[in-house]
Amino acid sequence: MVDAATSDGTPLMLLYIDIDHFRSINENMGVEVGDEALAILSDRLQQALGPEARAWRHGSDEFIVAVPRVPGTPPPERFGDLLREQIELPMTVLPYTLFLTGTLGVALCPEHADTPSSLLQCAESAMEQAKHEGMNLVRLYRRGAAITARSDSIIARQIVNAIHHNELRLFYQPQINAHDGRVVGMETLLRWYSPALGLLVPERFMHVAEKLGVIVQIGDWVLRNAFKQARVWRDWGFDDFEIAVNVSTLQLLRPSFVSEVLEAMQEAGIPPQMVVLEVRQNALAKDMNLVHRTLAQLHREGVRLTLDDFGMGDSNLDSLVRFSVDKIKIDRNFVKGVPSGNREVAITCAIIAMGHQLGMKVIAHGVETDTQLGFLRRNQCDMFQGHLFGEPMSAEDAGAVLRRRYLRADAFAATKPDRTLLLLDDEENILRSLVRLFRRDGYRILAASNVTDAFELLATNDVQVILSDQRMSDMSGTEFLGRVRLLYPDTIRLVLSGYTDLATVTEAINRGEIYRFLTKPWNDDDLREHIRQAFTTYENQPHHRAHA
Repeated sequence: MVDAATSDGTPLMLLYIDIDHFRSINENMGVEVGDEALAILSDRLQQALGPEARAWRHGSDEFIVAVPRVPGTPPPERFGDLLREQIELPMTVLPYTLFLTGTLGVALCPEHADTPSSLLQCAESAMEQAKHEGMNLVRLYRRGAAITARSDSIIARQIVNAIHHNELRLFYQPQINAHDGRVVGMETLLRWYSPALGLLVPERFMHVAEKLGVIVQIGDWVLRNAFKQARVWRDWGFDDFEIAVNVSTLQLLRPSFVSEVLEAMQEAGIPPQMVVLEVRQNALAKDMNLVHRTLAQLHREGVRLTLDDFGMGDSNLDSLVRFSVDKIKIDRNFVKGVPSGNREVAITCAIIAMGHQLGMKVIAHGVETDTQLGFLRRNQCDMFQGHLFGEPMSAEDAGAVLRRRYLRADAFAATKPDRTLLLLDDEENILRSLVRLFRRDGYRILAASNVTDAFELLATNDVQVILSDQRMSDMSGTEFLGRVRLLYPDTIRLVLSGYTDLATVTEAINRGEIYRFLTKPWNDDDLREHIRQAFTTYENQPHHRAHA
C-alpha cells in the first residue's frame, strides 16, 4: 500500500491507535476480559473501515490502520474521530460493561513519509503528541511533535525507577478561607527530578506513567508521604486544616484502593477528616458503578472529596448528585477570565450558586490578582488557591506559612462601609470635573476611564452607586450597566449622557438595568441631588436595612 502511494498511486493514511488506560482492565478485571475486549474492538474497527482498509493489532493494546485516501474519504482527522467514536461505544464482556477511549495519531503517505517504517514512526509520534495533550484525542503528524515523542521515550525509560531512585518530591500550595484569609488546607503537588530532563510537573510525565501502569505505585507513594507530612504538622498543633491529594483514575478503579487509603492514614496517625482526595471529572465517567462505590465508601469513613477542575472535564452535572462530593474546584481557565470575560463570569457565578444549592463548598483555583480575589469574594466563593497566596512550595516553607496562618490579611480586613461612588467616562476632562464636583459631598470616589478598569474597581471595592457615560468607545453605558446588574444587582446605576437614544434608555430602565437617566450638560446642584437620592435608595433596600 505504501509502494502504491509513493508511485503516483492512491495516497494513504496510517492511523496509530492506543487504547487509553487498558492496563487497568487487565489488572482489575482479568486478562481474559482484556483479551476478549480487544477481539471485539478489532472486529468493530474492521467492520467500520470497509474492505479497502486494513487493521492490525500492534502490541498489547494498540492497533494500526491503513486507509487508501480515495475520493470521498473523510479528511484524516475527521476519519480518526469516526474511529474514536467506534472505540467509545459501550462494550459488553460479561459480567462487565466497558467504556473504552482511544488516542489516535495520523500520518500521511507520501506527504509525511514514503517508507513503511518511517510512516509508522510518524503516526506513533502523532499519537504520543495527542497523549501529551490529554488523551482521547486525534492528532495529525507534525514534525515538531517528534521532539515531544523522543522526550516521552526518555520519560518512559526513567519513570519506572523514579521511586526507587528517590527522584520524586512533594510540594504544597495553601488553600485559603474566603472569610478571613486563614490557611485551611494544603494541596499536595508532585514533582519529578528527571536525571535527563530536569524538574518536571505532572502534566509532563503522568500520561506516560499512566500508559506504563506505574501511576498506581506513584499515587500510593504520594498518599503515604503526604499523610506523613500532615502528621508532622498535626504534631506541631495544626489539627484544624486539611491535606489534599490528587488521585488518578487508575487508583480509583482498583478494588483495593479504599483499604490502601485507610491503611496509609492509620500508618501516619491522622484522622479521616483531615484528608481530602481531589478527583478529576473525567474519572467519574469511567466504570461509574465501581467509582461510585469507592467514593461512597471513602466518604462513609470520613474522608472529604473534591471534584477538581470543575467545568472542564468529560463528566456531566449528574455526577454532582450521584457522587459523594464535599467541594467543587472551579477550573483556573474560568478564574483567569473574571471579572472582564462575559462567559467566564457567567460560568463562575453559576458554579458557585449551584455548589451552594447542593450544600457544597466551592474553591477557586488559579487566583492570581486582587481583582480576581475581590470578584470571587463578592460572589460568595468559599476558598481560594493560587499564586496570589503562594506558589507550590517545599514542606519547610509550607510549615512557615502554616505558622503565619493568615495570608494577605490586608485583602481580607473588614472595611468601613463608606458611601462609595464609581464614575465612568472615557473623556478625561469630564471625569476630572465629576470627581471635583462630588468630592465636596464626602463620598469615597473611584474613577475609571474605560470599562475594563471599571470592572476591576467593582471587583475590589464595595460600590453602592455608579454613574456612567453612555457613549464610550469600548461599550455603551447601558450595556455596561446591564452587565453590572447581573454581577452586582444591589448597586444603584445611573447613566449620564449628552446623547439621548430614548428607545435604548427606556428599554434599559424597563429591564431594571439603570435607575435613572441624566443629561449633559448638567446642573451641579441637580446632579448632586440625584446622587444623594441614589445613595438613599441603596440604603433603603431590604438587604441593607437588615445588615445596618
